[in-house]
Amino acid sequence: MIEPLGPVRKVDTGGESSHNPRLIHIETWVFDLDNTLYPPSSNLFEQIDVRIGLFLQEMLSMEPTDARILQKQYFREYGTTLHGLIKNYGTDPRVFLDFVHDIDFSRIPADPDLAKAIDRLRGRKIIFTNADVAYSNRVMERIGVLGLFDGIFDIEAADFIPKPHISTYQRMLESHDIEPMTAAIIDDLPKNLVPAAELGMTTVWIRNDHWTQSEAPTPLADFDHVVDDLADWLNAVG
Repeated sequence: MIEPLGPVRKVDTGGESSHNPRLIHIETWVFDLDNTLYPPSSNLFEQIDVRIGLFLQEMLSMEPTDARILQKQYFREYGTTLHGLIKNYGTDPRVFLDFVHDIDFSRIPADPDLAKAIDRLRGRKIIFTNADVAYSNRVMERIGVLGLFDGIFDIEAADFIPKPHISTYQRMLESHDIEPMTAAIIDDLPKNLVPAAELGMTTVWIRNDHWTQSEAPTPLADFDHVVDDLADWLNAVG
């Protein structure tokens, strides 16, 4: 894990007004997608996890237990199973993504309150995800926020190098001409906020206890804001 630079920052866990000097400088809002714009209880990753296992079993003629071990090994070592497969087997990422994203999206609830909060939020809004554009659009359509963002930086734009590799954050910032000191990033995974903090972005953690067993939580003091309800928080700061 990349360690944040500089002094420990005071964490805020509540709403703030739009006049708060800690947020008035924000010109670009960078949103994670999965388990950030919709609740983890939707269990999309549960479906994707199963599909990844099936892909490994079919592609490598592996038993389910061995496929599971390799899947989690690649996730720990490379950030995503896909990145490990590309590195070690030259897997076609399009074939992989189409297969693992063939899931039931109806589990995602519509969220009109979040849609209103994002729509009224001042500044540019960007999706930054380890998924692809097609999947992202289907998720956003279900939530009701499709068309509210100014761009998507997906795993293909990242050349399939996932978060939290810092080079991917740098590529995302350059691609959308974002000045990190005037940008806020919102994510449910603590490890995905650490490189952003190192680059000078304002960090917002969507509180989430659904870490994988291989992840150790990052201290709350490493984040500028800790949020339980994204829509409520955006309404307070927008």
